[in-house]
Amino acid sequence: MSTTSLAAGLPVPDQSARLRDALLAAEFTVDGLLDLLGAPAYAALARSETVPALRATRGDSPLETLVRLFLLRGTVPPERARAALPLDEALADGWVAAAGDGIRATVDIRPYGGPEGQDWFIVSDLGCAVGGAGGASGHDEGVVLGVGGASTTLAGITVRTPVASALDLGTGSGIQALHATQHATRVTATDLNPRALVFTRLTLALSGAPEADLREGSLFAPVESETYDLIVSNPPFVISPGARLTYRDGGMGGDDLCRSLVQQSGEQLNEGGFAQFLANWQHVEGEDWQERVRSWVPRGCDAWIVQREVQDVTQYAELWLRDSGDHRTAPEEYAARYDAWLDEFEERRTRAVGFGWITLRKAAAGQQPSIVVEEWPHPVEQPLGETVRAHFARQDYLRTHDDAALLADHFVLADAVVQEQVGPPGAEDPEHVVLRQNRGMLRATKVDTVGAGFAGVCDGTLNAGRILDAIAQLVGEDPVMLRDRTPGAIRVLVQEGFLEPVPQSD
Repeated sequence: MSTTSLAAGLPVPDQSARLRDALLAAEFTVDGLLDLLGAPAYAALARSETVPALRATRGDSPLETLVRLFLLRGTVPPERARAALPLDEALADGWVAAAGDGIRATVDIRPYGGPEGQDWFIVSDLGCAVGGAGGASGHDEGVVLGVGGASTTLAGITVRTPVASALDLGTGSGIQALHATQHATRVTATDLNPRALVFTRLTLALSGAPEADLREGSLFAPVESETYDLIVSNPPFVISPGARLTYRDGGMGGDDLCRSLVQQSGEQLNEGGFAQFLANWQHVEGEDWQERVRSWVPRGCDAWIVQREVQDVTQYAELWLRDSGDHRTAPEEYAARYDAWLDEFEERRTRAVGFGWITLRKAAAGQQPSIVVEEWPHPVEQPLGETVRAHFARQDYLRTHDDAALLADHFVLADAVVQEQVGPPGAEDPEHVVLRQNRGMLRATKVDTVGAGFAGVCDGTLNAGRILDAIAQLVGEDPVMLRDRTPGAIRVLVQEGFLEPVPQSD
């Protein structure tokens, strides 16, 4: 298929630099929108409620004009459009079009803030960006969505160390590729939907980012045997009867698409490289969900799999029926589609669906893989990329240190860890002590008196064994027995990020 046919009806990025300059000059940015609309209207826009934003854009400033054009799908007078953007070039390149006596946008342009304060723009189908006027419902299967909660979640958990090569698989409107251009020398972006590749090119151009290598195809087919240092994917993971909507429905039975994506990624990773995905998985009657997703991990890879949410099959079906606008159809049509979802789940003995993050890291040859599968539905502090990287670094440390080596090492308490004591008011001793993280995963763990005392004095000065000897003397316990029973607790505190080993110079 030719580039011309792929881009039929869509803008071209030939003069995107001039349009970008105009958007920035009008303060069509995240901060500019917040200042113009105010927090309540800005939040309402993210819920596809447009009335507050319409009320806030009654004036004729360039920023108000751009909001009406690109976020509210309005038609504006030509003179207002010309005051806000280079109209002749925008018309020629297809960003806007004549509509009767006015000008309308042909695409949705959403301001998006980069991790270092960059002013970026995500380009998608009209009304299909989060905060757009129409939502995703009512569009055909080739729709290209803008930035949403899932895409920002994946961007936030991605490890951002500099790499030579990165792959954004199923790029959509290009948000993951956009992030990757900031720390990867070479970025490849693929999608089964050819229109998505056009939108990715527009997103990169309008954001002033380097170009990416854009390829059409499913899963890893477009890249064949090429390997990468980073692979990211927010795939069409929805478990549905059929593949009606390309942007969300995988087209394989059950959770087979997510399983295939994870299993195949091992062969596409360079040693030490990361592959990071969002995914759904089935909770099947008679199966342990943790064992199910654990079986997806390819040989030679470490893995950290975090289940963030579980929905029963009725909640899940209703969520995605609303997403596609089916709740607005005739009652009998809605009921038939709902029935089809439940038939699908019943046939597969699926009782619930889990959603979460899957991170793989290609292990060194001969290294025993570390696979951690856990449920963590609690709040976290994004971005988590450094937290993810540190998790695997801790796994490397723990599998190369037995109990004797732990006791010989030095540790420090991680930043932003606090201690909470729980018990009746006025009690001399707390019922239990909790260590709590105020960064990253925001974990909390209960420790005994020895654990609390140990963590509290870890400043890297003494090794763990000498600290335990001192604690044994204070509490009147046999130091040998304390050394024997404590390494397991130290291991947990290290694994969960409460303690950090201190590198020792030779």
